[in-house]
Amino acid sequence: MLAVSEKEQSTIDPVELRRAFGTFVTGVTVVTTRDRDGAPRGMTANSFTSVSLDPPLLLVCIGKTASSFPAFDAGDSFAVNILHEHQKEVASLFASKLVSKFDAVAYDTVHTGAPVLSDSLSWFDCTVHDRVEAGDHVILVGRVRAFGTSPAAPLGFCRGRYVSVEDPMPPGWTPSHRMMIGYLVEHEGRILLRSDGSGGWGLPAASRRKAGDVVSLDEQGTVALRADGAFLYSVFDVADQEPGYVVYRSVLSDQGGKTPELPSSLKFFAPDELPWERIPVRQIRAMLRRYLHERREARFGIYVDSSDGGRVAMIDGPPRHWRMLDGMAFDQENAKE
Repeated sequence: MLAVSEKEQSTIDPVELRRAFGTFVTGVTVVTTRDRDGAPRGMTANSFTSVSLDPPLLLVCIGKTASSFPAFDAGDSFAVNILHEHQKEVASLFASKLVSKFDAVAYDTVHTGAPVLSDSLSWFDCTVHDRVEAGDHVILVGRVRAFGTSPAAPLGFCRGRYVSVEDPMPPGWTPSHRMMIGYLVEHEGRILLRSDGSGGWGLPAASRRKAGDVVSLDEQGTVALRADGAFLYSVFDVADQEPGYVVYRSVLSDQGGKTPELPSSLKFFAPDELPWERIPVRQIRAMLRRYLHERREARFGIYVDSSDGGRVAMIDGPPRHWRMLDGMAFDQENAKE
């Protein structure tokens, strides 16, 4: 066994060592928890890494000199929020010693009660799996209880400053919230599909659905839809390795008789021109065939997946507007004055 004397150990210059460590490009996280009184506490950290998939573990190093260290050292849960490229101010805020850090950011609770930042690249809500003493830090090992991601670009850090990471998203990558928002959009009898960049086609997708007549598609810009034409159409899982789908059917808004300009990744197909052999997801193919059949009958349904093949609830008649009155729903067309 090789013994190293205290004198030999002291030859390491901590300033130069810090600079050397700083040449490793990392992401930037805000680690959050709650103190004994339930108040949210948080700090910026880049000493974060994944540990294990089974069980799902990660770790982050918490400096013992940090003002929020007692909360992390005593708490039984914490969250790691990975920041995206537009959150430099958030990183600087949580690196400061301000007491009111959480007044400037939106946050919520998901599983453990630890604060989860509403706007972040990815987040992991964890219970404490282990604590390991490591010099002037404590290694906090967390078991992931819930997590989520977005398709934004990460905020990088190297040599003591923020750096940009150029387009890390591979084609077809989707957020890991386990559900995709897909749109079955029709225009003049044709159906809109999205190229996956590898010769395949699928549904246009969005990271989330918001009420309104303009849909922001992931990396494909925006599409204007008829305000009264969007309805839930299908909810289903694909497989363990793929996210599930929540699909809405809709119709493009009136373009004055003109086909809207679309990026090369989006294309309208006539029903008899649909590239069935290039739609890799079997469930998407089945859903499109059902849609074409229901469109011919002018009678649509809502499909919900289940272990025995799913259920379809048929919808009869044209759409009608509804309003809420005194806590009860009334059909506007039938309600009496």
